[in-house]
Amino acid sequence: MVSHCELRELICSADAVCFDVDSTVIREEGIDELAKFCGVEAAVSEMTRKAMGGALPFKDALTERLALIQPSREQVQRLLAEHPPHLTPGIRELVSRLQERNVQVFLISGGFRSIVEHVAAKLNIPTANVFANRLKFYFNGEYAGFDEMQPTAESGGKGKVIRFLKEKFHFKKIIMIGDGATDMEACPPADAFIGFGGNVIRQQVKNNAKWYITDFVELLGELEE
Repeated sequence: MVSHCELRELICSADAVCFDVDSTVIREEGIDELAKFCGVEAAVSEMTRKAMGGALPFKDALTERLALIQPSREQVQRLLAEHPPHLTPGIRELVSRLQERNVQVFLISGGFRSIVEHVAAKLNIPTANVFANRLKFYFNGEYAGFDEMQPTAESGGKGKVIRFLKEKFHFKKIIMIGDGATDMEACPPADAFIGFGGNVIRQQVKNNAKWYITDFVELLGELEE
């Protein structure tokens, strides 16, 4: 196990921290909430569980789930207006503390950009620091697929984003924080991975993460001067 001193040094010396969004920064799984809103919750949430556990390639799972949901532009807008995502306790304070320390904070999500940008605004994270999947719509607002060119649309995509960030900004130490297998797989190129189980526990992640937390207060404590 990593010692307490090493953990403190790790979180305190990072120049960038990347967060997963669904079940990490927010309490919900965005795609499951959209499925519930569109009346196909049961089939989609089972597919989400398999994808997050690493049993199904991410792009395949995303394609199949969206084919079931067929969300229109209006439905996505209504979901955000009527059932906005709930921030995980402690995340607002943690992001604020990191930003005070001039640490760059990024949101890297396999979810949808329209939802993730809504979350980013609540946390004062610029949209330029958001990496997520883009839904496509026809002129009449009906579902037309998703942008398959986004790195977040496929397995290993979060690692590609982190590699891009390192090349663009020359970050020396990036930490990835998330609840799922796709987050854990992003290390490397991330320099460290912190598993988060505050909303849902993925057993594969809990068993394999060197540092696993269930409350953001633990990280806030590390950042105390």
